Amino acid sequence: MTITSHLILAILAVGFGIKNLLSKKGGSTHKIIGWIWISLMMYVSFSSFWIKELNDGLYSWIHLLSIWVIISLTLSIYFIRKKQVLLHKIFMVGNFIGLTVAGIFTMLPGRYIPEMLGLY
Repeated sequence: MTITSHLILAILAVGFGIKNLLSKKGGSTHKIIGWIWISLMMYVSFSSFWIKELNDGLYSWIHLLSIWVIISLTLSIYFIRKKQVLLHKIFMVGNFIGLTVAGIFTMLPGRYIPEMLGLY
């Protein structure tokens, strides 16, 4: 169940992230979508700590990315509240790129998702 919800919310996060990256910044829509995106990403990050069966019950390097996402999302909130828009943007775009790169790695042959979907 954790893997399924992790995957579904990660896919939703990609959609909301794209929407927010392409939309006008600073308005109420941007803020609402941003909070939805942060919530999705926090769930995806925290839920990863319960996904260890894919690595023989151990944590892997991807869990370091989860820790970084939690830290950088927190920093991005801090920076926007301090009106440091450039730093907010750097952390948010960086998070989105990180999510995308992590997603690409999960689709490599031998990984759980492609095997589950019967792609390889």
